[in-house]
Amino acid sequence: MSRIVDPRWPSTFRAFRQQAGLSLRDLAAKAHYAKSYLHDLETGRKTPTAELARRVTATDISTTTIAGIEAAVDELATAYPTTASHVLLPRVRRHLTYVTTLVGSGRRMTLDQHRRILVAGGWLSLLTATVLIDLHRRDAAAGHLRVADEMGAHTGHDEIRAWCLETRAWEVLTGGDPAAALDLAHGAQTIAPTDSSAKLQATAQTGRALALLGDRQATGRRLAQLERIVSPLGQPDRPEHHYRYDPGKARAYVATTLAWVGDPAAATEASDVLAGLLTEGSRPRRIASARLDLGQSVLPVDPHEAVAQVAAAVASGRVAASNWWRVDRVRRGLARIGVPAPELDELCETHQPLP
Repeated sequence: MSRIVDPRWPSTFRAFRQQAGLSLRDLAAKAHYAKSYLHDLETGRKTPTAELARRVTATDISTTTIAGIEAAVDELATAYPTTASHVLLPRVRRHLTYVTTLVGSGRRMTLDQHRRILVAGGWLSLLTATVLIDLHRRDAAAGHLRVADEMGAHTGHDEIRAWCLETRAWEVLTGGDPAAALDLAHGAQTIAPTDSSAKLQATAQTGRALALLGDRQATGRRLAQLERIVSPLGQPDRPEHHYRYDPGKARAYVATTLAWVGDPAAATEASDVLAGLLTEGSRPRRIASARLDLGQSVLPVDPHEAVAQVAAAVASGRVAASNWWRVDRVRRGLARIGVPAPELDELCETHQPLP
């Protein structure tokens, strides 16, 4: 049995492999070495050749390049709440194309760099899917969600995988299947790391699904659970970041959930949320959503106010295609009680997104 030159080599080699999200079989295929030989290296049974040691740590990619990719991911995720979907989509795709090209370029990179690039690719694929869902391009979104999940699995990044399930839950929820959304959100809760943003968001999503299923008691319990989890949290460094749970969102989620379940308290909650957002003035998508919540919640007692709020949301141009069903829900409610809304009908004809 050969003695190893550096006793730290086995643990260093194993760490590089695990950071890259590679099994011994995967690494054997990429490095063109036998799996048994790589296993012997990790256990210290054999000494690495100088060439293999160099290949593990060699790179043609600078640290600045990797950091720049990761910074771009954060910038795009932060831009999501304030940027129109059709504007954001090509920006995200450009960066995703760059990452994909980099991975397939054959350029040398360390295992750690390889993992970091794949993680960035997972986030970019996930964000692409999210924007496509907002644009109601669900078939295209499904492919990107599969890629994001594969990258999450390959790198052992459970939060990406949980966000994939949560995003899929939102998609089927807005598509009219709250039971499927509830199952997906539960799945996201199961695999999401403890105290992660994905776990918090999945918990909120289960409350919305329960609301659309009409289960008031279970909805109330879920809202109480969310409050217990969120109340001790501090403000994240980038609260607008789509994949960092902002405790400030919690009240907006409560307003939406109460409106969907038909709780009388929804009107007060939605009104307060809207007032706060209007004062802040920097989150047009959330403002439109709050107007939809308020419109739905006041519909039984003040249908004209409902029309005014929903009309303002539609006129803002910030109601995503995936959220249009909420506009239609209020319009159907107006039709049931015999309240005409010609100005809202006209706005909807002008602003309704293409299917």
